[in-house]
Order: sequence, then structure tokens, then C-alpha cells
Amino acid sequence: MIQVKNLSFWYHEGSKILKDINLHFDQRSTAIIGQNGAGKTTFAKLLKGLLKPCTGDIYIQNRNTKDTTAAALSKQIGLVFQNPNDQIFKGTVIDEVMVGPLNVKLDKTTAKQNSLKALEMVGLADQLEENPQDLSLSDKKLLCIASVIAMEPDIILFDEPTIAQDEAGKAKIKRIIQSLKEQNKLVMTIIHDMDFVAENFERTIVFYQGEVVLDGHTREVFSHTDILAKAQVETPYITQLGRRLGYTETFLTTDEFIKYKRNQNTSPISGFRQPKPFPYTDR
Repeated sequence: MIQVKNLSFWYHEGSKILKDINLHFDQRSTAIIGQNGAGKTTFAKLLKGLLKPCTGDIYIQNRNTKDTTAAALSKQIGLVFQNPNDQIFKGTVIDEVMVGPLNVKLDKTTAKQNSLKALEMVGLADQLEENPQDLSLSDKKLLCIASVIAMEPDIILFDEPTIAQDEAGKAKIKRIIQSLKEQNKLVMTIIHDMDFVAENFERTIVFYQGEVVLDGHTREVFSHTDILAKAQVETPYITQLGRRLGYTETFLTTDEFIKYKRNQNTSPISGFRQPKPFPYTDR
């Protein structure tokens, strides 16, 4: 769905933000992680067509981003910004969500149907006439997600979706992501919440100083603690706990760990080695 070939980008000559990136994206849900300044947000803007490669090419469903505009790419890829205030400008919730579908040339009836469906998905269907500026930061984020979903792009990229979300909000976003995956959308995120990555994304890519240093199945990526440490990326809390307890297995969720402990004489999680006895001391 996306091909990135020999991509480099800089704002100032001689100071590359991204260096010779080569990536291929299929329909696996994908998280892009790395420390601040690693180039993640710049990469997202390049994918959306908001920036153009200095060298190399990006193809969104076989369309070279150099030959089109961000507006024209909106039918293929949608970006939910980190700060919802950068995205909201209409006076009511329903009008805000309808902006995108109308901009991609859907007729008004279809645009409204899509918008109502998207608002139902994010849990804001009962606030159609509310002023978006009166919503909480959490609900503003959900509103922006609905605005992108209503355009029905095949690729949706979330920039820090869990910021300003409590546990209930994160659970709601998790359900939204799962629903989009079931619709065969490519769901991508730029994020610092490693626990959310472990629970929701099949593939993880690690950026460090403008380069890709890890790329693979999320469990495999989080098993490379040495490379992650160099890239200044922490593993999920349950992964850290497993390591501190002496396990070599890479746990991604608390449920996995509990299931593993309940089945000590089997290997319930695909790819795990036979478990060792639970390490403890009489202290």
C-alpha cells in the first residue's frame, strides 16, 4: 500500500532529518517509534504529502507523492494530528466531520451519512450540534479521528493517539483501531506509548537519528533490548517485568503473562520457548 524508496529529507542542506529510508507497508497495523527528534513526525508528513522528499520517492498506492498534493492524497491516506486544535475550525461537531468528505468530492448526503457513522464509531453521535471548542481535549481527539474516518481512506495514520486519553479513552481508541483493521484499512501510528503499541500493532518500526534501526513483528522488535536501549526506547512495562523476573520470553500484554504462568508446562504463546520454573527467593 505504501512504498518508500531511498528517501532522504532535510530542512537545511547538510543536516539530514531522514537518511536513505527504504520501507514497504502492507496491511499489517504498524507503529513507528523512537525518541524525540528521530524523524517520525517528518516521516508522517512526507507520507501524507505535506512535505516532499529531497531525494528518493514515496508511492501511496502507486501514486508518487512528488506528483500530487496532500489534498489529492486524502482519498488514500488520512492523518490525525497530535494536537486536535490544529485540525478543528468549524462551529458544530457534525459540520467539522463533514468537511473532509465534502473536500474529497462526496455528495452532501453521502458525506453526512459517512460523518454520522464515524461519529457513532468514536462515541460522539449524541453531540452533533455541540461546538467542538467546548469538548474536552480527549473528545476533540476523537472528533478528529471521526473527521478522517468519514473520508474513508484506505490508510489512516494516527499521531500520538493516546495523548490526553484516560484508560476509558484508550480502550475506545483500541476498539476504533480494531474496527478499522477489520475493514482492511492500513492503520499506522507515531507513538510513545509502548504498552499501547504492544497491545494493538502487529509491526513496529524503530527510528533513530533519521534511520530505521529495527523493523519487524512487534514481539521480535521488543526482544532487541540492546538496540532499543541505544535508540533510547523503553519496552512495555510487562516486557520489563518479565525480564526482571528472569524470563527470556518477550511478553507483550498482561494477559499473555498470566496465561503463560497458568500453563507452565506448555508453550501457550506462539514462538515462546519451554518455560523455566518461576524464579523466587525466601526473603
